Amino acid sequence: MRRMAPFLALILVVGACGDDVGSTTTVTGDSTPGSGYPVEISAANGEVTIEQRPGRVVSLAPTATEMLFAIGAGDQVVAVDEFSNYPPEAPTTDLSGFEPNVEAVAAFDPDLVVVSDDLNDIVSALTVVEIPVIHLPAAATVDDSYAQIEQLGAATGHVGEAAQLVASMQTQIEELSASVPDTEEPLTYYHELDGTFFTVTSATFVGEIYGLVGLENIADRAEAAKDLYLQLSAEYIIDADPDLIFLADTKCCSESAETVAARPGWDQLTAVTSGAVVPLDDDIASRWGPRVVDFLGAIVEAALELETPGQ
Repeated sequence: MRRMAPFLALILVVGACGDDVGSTTTVTGDSTPGSGYPVEISAANGEVTIEQRPGRVVSLAPTATEMLFAIGAGDQVVAVDEFSNYPPEAPTTDLSGFEPNVEAVAAFDPDLVVVSDDLNDIVSALTVVEIPVIHLPAAATVDDSYAQIEQLGAATGHVGEAAQLVASMQTQIEELSASVPDTEEPLTYYHELDGTFFTVTSATFVGEIYGLVGLENIADRAEAAKDLYLQLSAEYIIDADPDLIFLADTKCCSESAETVAARPGWDQLTAVTSGAVVPLDDDIASRWGPRVVDFLGAIVEAALELETPGQ
């Protein structure tokens, strides 16, 4: 097996936590500042009590950052990790979500910290210094994503806004899913995480998104398909000849339709000859927040263009 690209290694660290998702939120009250507290959030690190509306939130998870701003809690966020690059107004710092340091986080005087991974035992370290922390691991399903949005809404005093966001996402996802007609033979796809052919199976969050429109994942046929993430060979991909190729490595690895076509033997692939090599935004394709709607939209657009050429 070839050496994994650093970018993919980070994805696998996050994805490995997906099975921990499935927590619930207990909350009363509305979104008015100061109302409905205390609240209890049942997260991966157990029951977390939020005594009052937090005014200084630190997010060490890009997806959580996107969720917080989307529910209207952006003005409560005082610092985010180095990879939280969306939305543009997020207060990005040099804080690391992959090598978190409790002293560096505490320097922002937070009354709530959100993480997606418990690296460097950051959860227990923050608990020791009595800083409330919510551990929301990588979502395994779309429902997990909805649940995390509602959890953050409860924790920050934006219950109503979180409910509205979830309802909007549900509606858009249902409409997008319904826009792709059923076919006798489902379109097949390959989702590329890096140039060494690491990919996802349908058992992942990403795989579920593709499944919403009935696409068939070529990785599911591989011997190692029991794994969430696996590395295919060029020969396997060429033999599978997918109808669509989605590149989630355009930022990290500068992959494009042109670089794919230049690979030995790939110029004759159906996806290449039909113009169905689809560049994705790496961030949107790897996060489980509100922009999952954009991810699904890109998939739907590509599928519809392939099924109705020239229209």
